[in-house]
Amino acid sequence: MSLTMSTILAAAEHGAAAAAEEEHHDNTPFFVAGSVLAAFAVVISIVGFKKPDFPATAAAARGVMTASVVLVLLASASIVYVSA
Repeated sequence: MSLTMSTILAAAEHGAAAAAEEEHHDNTPFFVAGSVLAAFAVVISIVGFKKPDFPATAAAARGVMTASVVLVLLASASIVYVSA
């Protein structure tokens, strides 16, 4: 009976390892999207400290906000892709 149980356990471990290897996604999309988002945040912060009236117009403010939202969504989507 122990031979049968060990055979079943070995097969289950092998199947789980094969499934984990097949579904593994590369982390590169998250690292790229996260790095771009972090760099954008640093640049916007530096520009904002140097120019208190940044962004100068309402349209520019909407553009910065839109870029921020797009970058956050890309980083979020990439983390979901990598974790799935």
